[in-house]
Amino acid sequence: MKRLIIPTLLILLVAGCSSTPDAEQAGAPVESRSNDGKIATVTANGMDSRKLPPELTDPKSILSKRSVYFDYDKFEIKAEYKDLVAAHAKFLTNNRQFRMLIQGNTDERGSREYNLALGQKRADAVKKQLVLLGAREDQVESVSLGEEKPKNAGHDEAAFAENRRSDMLYSGEF
Repeated sequence: MKRLIIPTLLILLVAGCSSTPDAEQAGAPVESRSNDGKIATVTANGMDSRKLPPELTDPKSILSKRSVYFDYDKFEIKAEYKDLVAAHAKFLTNNRQFRMLIQGNTDERGSREYNLALGQKRADAVKKQLVLLGAREDQVESVSLGEEKPKNAGHDEAAFAENRRSDMLYSGEF
């Protein structure tokens, strides 16, 4: 009898520790290919990246520009990017159904912890400006990627300058 009690308790313990996903948990984005060969990413919120308004994807539109670049070891938005941030704030104000994710990035110099903190400050600076210009707080999320997602893999000043940025992504792109 004692031989059966211990294995039975272990099985019950293991079974009790297992979990099932909640219905509310969002799944990973799913890619689908259409007959025209274009890849669309459908996210958990149902947005299709091909369904973004033309002003967000037209290369002639200021809204197609999605990166704000920073000086070395800084997180203040430079004057040359104020109009870009203002244009995105106006778009978010006029299109309340859209959400934005701001990813703060750094170059490879500095410790991992320092770069994560600096990347967050850069993303937060862009978010703060967007909210001050009319975007709702719940429309904009800021995260730090630190040095983990370089735009340029080089190891010179030109590459570092490309990597010191915050990228603005709209619903359907993240």
